[in-house]
Amino acid sequence: MWAVVGLGNPGRRYVHTRHNAGFSLVRRVAKAWNVRVKKTAFHSKITYAERWGKTILLAMPQTYMNKSGLAVKLIVDSGGVLLAHLVLVYDDLDIPLGEIRIREEGGAGSHKGMRSVIEELNSRRFTRIRIGIGPLPAEGEATEFVLTPFSAEETLLFKRGLEMAEKALEYILAEETEKAMTLFNQRPQSESNSGLP
Repeated sequence: MWAVVGLGNPGRRYVHTRHNAGFSLVRRVAKAWNVRVKKTAFHSKITYAERWGKTILLAMPQTYMNKSGLAVKLIVDSGGVLLAHLVLVYDDLDIPLGEIRIREEGGAGSHKGMRSVIEELNSRRFTRIRIGIGPLPAEGEATEFVLTPFSAEETLLFKRGLEMAEKALEYILAEETEKAMTLFNQRPQSESNSGLP
């Protein structure tokens, strides 16, 4: 079994904030797959789907971002998910809005949710899709900025990032992660200065 875990904060006040990019992708994928993320298990809202001959668990931890690792560890230990079949999705301030990056292993950077996951799993070897929400405004405070909603113009760019992340996830689940990295880890040259979705 595979697990796609989007990181975020539970509750209506956080639904449209930048820090909930992981939740946004899980909801988008669930809608595309015609399933609903409403069952409760592993300290998460979850659902299961059958795609490409695989059983895939979609999950949104309800532990709040800083304790995401508690839910992810339960998914791995109790849900029977190998680290090789775990995909974490989360926001990244260091990646421009409208872009994504894919890695098969690595550190947490300044992301507290990922720090919790790495500490609980005692491993950095799992695939992650990082969705760009940056850059941080010059006078901005990161902890406040990530909890703000997108403007109308930013929402268009964010949706483009989600669309790419959804496509990248399909490659990853088809066990073509290297191809996904080749396709999506490049900054788009023709659009990098245009600001258009």
